[in-house]
Amino acid sequence: MVVLIVEPLDPEVMQWLVARHAVRYAPDLARDPRGLRQALRSVQALIIPPTVALDADALSRAPQLRAVGRLSAGAENIDFEACARAGVEVVRPSDATAQAEAEFMIGALLQMLRRVPVVNPEGLLVGRELGSATVGLIGMSPAAQPTAQLLQAFGTRVIGYDPTLHASDPLWARWLVEPVSLRELMEQSDAVCVMLTYFTRYQGLLGERYLGFCKPNQVLVSLASTSLFDENALADVLGSGRMAAAWFDSVEPGLLGPGRLLHQIDTLQVTPRVASTTLESRVRAAWDVARRIDDLLQPGTDMVPVS
Repeated sequence: MVVLIVEPLDPEVMQWLVARHAVRYAPDLARDPRGLRQALRSVQALIIPPTVALDADALSRAPQLRAVGRLSAGAENIDFEACARAGVEVVRPSDATAQAEAEFMIGALLQMLRRVPVVNPEGLLVGRELGSATVGLIGMSPAAQPTAQLLQAFGTRVIGYDPTLHASDPLWARWLVEPVSLRELMEQSDAVCVMLTYFTRYQGLLGERYLGFCKPNQVLVSLASTSLFDENALADVLGSGRMAAAWFDSVEPGLLGPGRLLHQIDTLQVTPRVASTTLESRVRAAWDVARRIDDLLQPGTDMVPVS
């Protein structure tokens, strides 16, 4: 066996892979961790859903593994450091989900700005318009470009922050996003979109140091890992009403459970990772991952270090 596919795949993409490699399609292994580990012994490439964990123990049982693919944007179920040590490349869609994520964020912002009213100078509770807002983008991921374009069509001022990009980087001008510091972004933004790729060095980045300076009545939508946020600081700004509302497209297990600080905060909305999952994006992502895996399995292909 060369390619083990545990996640449902577009039929045309599946046929293309079957014509080029020995393929086993076994979605049932997603619910059978023991069976999956046994199957890994002769696998060179693997495509798994978010519910399947690939950690150091699993990798130790896959001596021939060269690549692991994920169709959706998140990859919290994959131990990147263990993959790097094992020489396994993590294959994810490059920009296949960008348009879907951008549309989701625009829809979330429109809903929150209109559904969560603020008090106007006359003392009335009113909604707000996206065209009159300043929106801050945290993380210049592939989805940031179509998000910025859609916002600019509304007439929105778009500012951004990314810890990996210097303010002089030409990408800012190319995407028509004004670079600012993270504190300036929180202070100036009526709405914030968080798309920053998570690394352990960013754990708790959005804590009291920055969330505490958020503009009053700010709304926030996040497609990023909730590990970027400090739970105490997020609960404080939402619970006090300083931040009007937040929308997370997935949270870490147990974060909203009884006894946790965010439990029953009614201005926090969570969806089950639907931003990147559309009919169109699934097909684009499947082709992206399949083609990259095919490249990696060609004789003489050098592996690329996992980032």
